Amino acid sequence: MAEVILKQIKKVYPNQEPKKEKKKKKNTEEKKSNLKVTEEGVLAVQDFNIEIKDKEFIVLVGPSGCGKSTTLRMVAGLEEISGGELYIDGTLMNDVAPKDRDIAMVFQNYALYPHMTVWENIAFPLKLHKVSKEEIAERVSQAAEILGITEYLDRKPKALSGGQRQRVAIGRAIVREPKVLLMDEPLSNLDAKLRNQMRAEIIKLRQRINTTFIYVTHDQTEAMTLGDRIVIMKDGEVQQIGTPQEVFNYPANLFVAGFIGMPRMNFYDAQLVKDGDQYAVELENAHVVLSEEKQKNLTENQVQPGPITLGVRPEHLQLSGDGKGALKGTVEVSEMMGSEIHLHVRACGTDTIIIVQTLDLDGSINFPIGSEVAFTFSGNTAHVFDRETQKNLELKTDDIVS
Repeated sequence: MAEVILKQIKKVYPNQEPKKEKKKKKNTEEKKSNLKVTEEGVLAVQDFNIEIKDKEFIVLVGPSGCGKSTTLRMVAGLEEISGGELYIDGTLMNDVAPKDRDIAMVFQNYALYPHMTVWENIAFPLKLHKVSKEEIAERVSQAAEILGITEYLDRKPKALSGGQRQRVAIGRAIVREPKVLLMDEPLSNLDAKLRNQMRAEIIKLRQRINTTFIYVTHDQTEAMTLGDRIVIMKDGEVQQIGTPQEVFNYPANLFVAGFIGMPRMNFYDAQLVKDGDQYAVELENAHVVLSEEKQKNLTENQVQPGPITLGVRPEHLQLSGDGKGALKGTVEVSEMMGSEIHLHVRACGTDTIIIVQTLDLDGSINFPIGSEVAFTFSGNTAHVFDRETQKNLELKTDDIVS
C-alpha cells in the first residue's frame, strides 16, 4: 500500500534582500511574478491538501511557475517543506532523506549516464541497494520487456532516440519497484507524434506495475488522458481537484474553464435573470433558459440575478439562421482541421471560436473572411461565473476539491 497525503503543504523561498531592507517591509505583502511575497519570502506553494489513494494516478497541471514541479520535488525530498505534513504509506516524511522514501523519479531531461549501456543505466539503482546479480538480471530483463527496449540493452544512450531514452529513464525508475513513481514533465522534450505514443505507453505501464503515480505536466491533453484525478494549480494555489470529466464539465472558476479544453472556452459579459422561478442568461438579443440541473444548483446556492461572465465551449456553439434570439458575428479566421472547421468570429464584443463539423455542411458552404454568421447555444451548455470573484456559481466549495 502506498497512500500519499499532503496536509497544508507550503513552500517559501526566503527573500535575498539585506536585513535593513527587510525591516522596512515588515508586515507587508505584495505580488511579484504572480506569487505572493511576504516577510518570510516568496510563497511558491501554499495550503496544498490532497489524499492520494494507493495505485492512483494523480496529475498536477498548470502554467509555468504555478508550483507543480516544486510540489513534486517536496514529495521527492529534493525541496525542503516549509510548512505542513507529508505522509507516504502512513509515515511522516518531512525530514526523511530522499533515498529512504521508497520513491523513484523520472525527469524531463532523461538524466541517463552517457558512459553506461542501457542495461547498466537500468541496473544502477539496484546495484546501489546491493541487490543480488541474479535478481538484478531478472528485474532489468522484466522492465526492458514491459517497455519494449530489450533489443537496446547493449547500446549507449547517444545511440537512442528521444522516446527510447525516456523509456530507459522510466525503466530505471520502475526497476526498483518503488511505492511512489514521480514523473516531472517526462514527455515535454518529445515531438508531437512521440508524445502521443509515449502517453499510450505510460497508460499501459500503469496497468502492469503496482505503484502510485504523481505526474507533472503543463499539457492539458496529458492531464486529461492520463489522470484518475487532476490537480489544477495557479500561482502556487490549488484551483480545483477532480476527475478529468468533472473539471471539464464543472470548472471551479474562470481560470480552470479557460485552461481545460481545447480550444479554450468562450467568455462573454452577460446577465443572469429570473423568469418567475427559472434562471435564464441574456446576451445581446439572446435569452436562454438554463437546464433543469443548472436551475437546481443555482437555486440551492441562492444565486441572485445580476451581471455574470457567461462561458460556452466552442463545440457547444451551433450555427443557425438569422432567427430571433440568434447571436451574430463576423468571421476573422477560418481554420480547416480535417473533420471540423474552427471559426474565429468577432461577436458580442469579444473573440469567439465556433467548431463546425464538416460532415454537417454542404460541400459548397464556406466561410470567407468578413462574412457574417449567426449562432446559438443551449441552456445545458452554459457556464455561469461570478463577474467579481470569477467562481462558478453552480458549485459549492466541497465540489472544488473532491
